[in-house]
Amino acid sequence: MARALFEEARNFHRRMMFAEARAKYEEALALWEHPELRLYLGRVLRSIGLPVLAYDNLRLSLRWGPGSLDAEKEQEARTALRALLEEELAAIEIRCDEPGATVLMDGKPWFVGPGARRQMVTPGEHVLTARKDGYFTVAKPIFMVAGKEASGQLALSADTVVARQRWPAWLPWATLGAGAAVAVMGGRLMWQADDLHGYAQERSVRECGRSCPPSPGFQYDASVNESWLAAGSLLAGGATVITATAMLFMNRPQMYRTEDRGGVKVEIRPAAAPDAAMVSTWLAF
Repeated sequence: MARALFEEARNFHRRMMFAEARAKYEEALALWEHPELRLYLGRVLRSIGLPVLAYDNLRLSLRWGPGSLDAEKEQEARTALRALLEEELAAIEIRCDEPGATVLMDGKPWFVGPGARRQMVTPGEHVLTARKDGYFTVAKPIFMVAGKEASGQLALSADTVVARQRWPAWLPWATLGAGAAVAVMGGRLMWQADDLHGYAQERSVRECGRSCPPSPGFQYDASVNESWLAAGSLLAGGATVITATAMLFMNRPQMYRTEDRGGVKVEIRPAAAPDAAMVSTWLAF
């Protein structure tokens, strides 16, 4: 059956009825995987402008190794592969190490991370996308030229909301405590100033009666100084408490979205022919 389909396909192929030949080659391959069938299907696909599929089939025609095709057909397959790589195709190889991340090529699912894939593409712009729930989506265009190969890595970063404060949480409370302490000290100094002032008055009364004013002395001068110091402490402590209260209000947690640190780093280099190695050049997107 497969042999009959193959003969039909060859007949269509000779008459340049490529669509019909393709259909018959594919029917035959479904029944019989054979390198020569892959070679002929690769010829047809290249003729109708499907270089990616042509490349895949030509590569498959060689996977059995030397001797699976006769020398002339093997050389034809290798020459056609080299021509496709240099003139009609480009290659993209991408790795994504994020578990569960879906990687898309031109909007179509490609693979799920972690892992890597290599894909032959036609020249032009191709968009690489990686997405995962709870992560920023990465989407980067890469412009490919025939004969070039891109290889690189996709990285995703978590898309979360975090709470941030203007100052460390302890600072407003420490300021409030310091203000309260200064105010308490001011109150104590005021109490001591009143006590000293009262003592100075009592002494003045004992010495000259109630008719003379209090005479300057150590206790009187100390009470005046402490009164001024107490007033200053009360003002400073009150101002500090007010400032600390404002800081507590301003230091309420603010919600921020984390920064997207994901991206794509890609190496563009000449595509390696089946029997050649090329020098690479780094480009970052």
